[in-house]
Amino acid sequence: LPSDVAERVRRRGEEVAMDDDYINESKLFGLGGGTSGGRGGDNPKSSHEVAMEFTEEEKDEIRRMKGMPRLYDLLAESVAPSTFGHTEVKRGILLMLLSGVHKTTSEGIRLRGDINVCIVGDPSTAKSQFLKFVHAFLPERCVYTSGKAASAAGLTAAVIRDQDTGEFCIEAGALMLADNGICCIDEFDKMEQHDQVAIHEAMEQQTISITKAGIQATLNARASILAAANPIHGRYDRSKTLRANVQLSAPILSRFDLFFVVLDECDEVADYNVAKHIIDVHRCDEAVVDPPFSQDQMLRYIRFARTLNPQITEESRRILVDCYRKLRQGDTMGRSRTAYRITVRQLESLIRLSEALARLHCDDVVKPSYVREAFRLLRKSIIHVETEDVTFDDEGDDFDGGGEGGGDDCDDHDDDMGGGHTHNDDGPGSAPDAPEEALSEAEEIQPKQAKKKKKKKTQITFEQYESISNAISTYLRSKESEEEKTEEEGSSSILTWGEVVEWYLEQCETEIGDSMEELKRMKKLTNLVVRRLVQVDHVLVYIGGSEGVPEEERKIAVHPNYDFGSQK
Repeated sequence: LPSDVAERVRRRGEEVAMDDDYINESKLFGLGGGTSGGRGGDNPKSSHEVAMEFTEEEKDEIRRMKGMPRLYDLLAESVAPSTFGHTEVKRGILLMLLSGVHKTTSEGIRLRGDINVCIVGDPSTAKSQFLKFVHAFLPERCVYTSGKAASAAGLTAAVIRDQDTGEFCIEAGALMLADNGICCIDEFDKMEQHDQVAIHEAMEQQTISITKAGIQATLNARASILAAANPIHGRYDRSKTLRANVQLSAPILSRFDLFFVVLDECDEVADYNVAKHIIDVHRCDEAVVDPPFSQDQMLRYIRFARTLNPQITEESRRILVDCYRKLRQGDTMGRSRTAYRITVRQLESLIRLSEALARLHCDDVVKPSYVREAFRLLRKSIIHVETEDVTFDDEGDDFDGGGEGGGDDCDDHDDDMGGGHTHNDDGPGSAPDAPEEALSEAEEIQPKQAKKKKKKKTQITFEQYESISNAISTYLRSKESEEEKTEEEGSSSILTWGEVVEWYLEQCETEIGDSMEELKRMKKLTNLVVRRLVQVDHVLVYIGGSEGVPEEERKIAVHPNYDFGSQK
């Protein structure tokens, strides 16, 4: 800034600070807590200094809140109490208010502790209500803006000519004004592409670099970002990935610690509860919006909790590494890898969420339970709608020994899919002139259908299904290259159903161990996956005749038109 303008700003700040009636909300809220000067020259107060400012009644209240067994759930219920449901979103906003620990490395590099949250969902799912609540919760340290009406300069900073001196100066944007606070951006998906690129630096490095009109400066933008976005076509399409539903780039997606997808689903019980809650709110029924804690109680508790700097224990470190490894493994299989790329930023998100949970419980160390809850919240926010579980109808036998039963069940399934015989719902009575053979066949159908209704269902995650199917398909495709050589020698390398199942069980020998029950369960699951790959996904095909041949003796191979690259 010009020297005379900077001097006026400095004098005005000193006059305001000397006013006894003025309360700086950044200090009241306790923003800027960190270790080793994590906020630069902010000099945040310690927990002892903050505690000395409370009265005895307020100290007793904080001790009572800390000892509550369901503190996490009660504080989450106090977030946006007028909004029904959305428990996971409220938990994410609560952890954003607490934030992680700001750190500074020995090289002077600052590590972000603020948590960024993005909410994507159908219209009328109370996305903007969460932003309005946070803005009302911190009126002086929160900036509310709309992505459609915001430009890159409006979000970061602009260089304008001062009317008094005629010199160029910097005018702060939304992120600069929200320094040490929260920036709420509604209609985040409506921002232009070049405007989204402008906030990349502010979201991760928490700085804004300006090089305009002879002014070169690096400004602070140490703020959490709470964004709300709508799907591209108005409503979220379950059949598409997250990236196909939201018009956001991959760098923007990776900079959000939590990414919630909220849907407007038709459910009789949920619709009744939502309608009842909304009507009670319009009737100004105070009992409906009576949260466990008031806004002042939450402010005091969060202010004290943010002064704590929990440390990561050795056990928590091992669990963090293991959770990150699971996220990366899940990213290499299934549709999630095309929707949300798991990077090291998600590991840092795990650390920040774990530290926020430790602050919530006023603990000096990060316990393993906090890491597991952070992992659950992060995993739920990433793959909430992208992949659905795969459900199998258990067949009549347990696949022990294969036998004819497997083949019969397969034929029955083909009938259900529309192939084979066509049965009339009117039953045998609709065809009085039918021959005796048709009548006897119709009588056999009824017990089979009654038996099918009693079958249980087996459900696995899409990632597990994709892992088994990819392993089997890759193994069978590798055998095709060997077949060309073996044909010259007069032998065949085409595997049967049973041989493929036995091969996969050998690969899972470490997981199965000596447990016969686990072996039986894994064998049954593998047969279910192979059957689905043949009948539903058409990834595998039968080689040669399959009629009258037991299921485990049928030869199978990968469909020639199946492309492994299309599944990535």
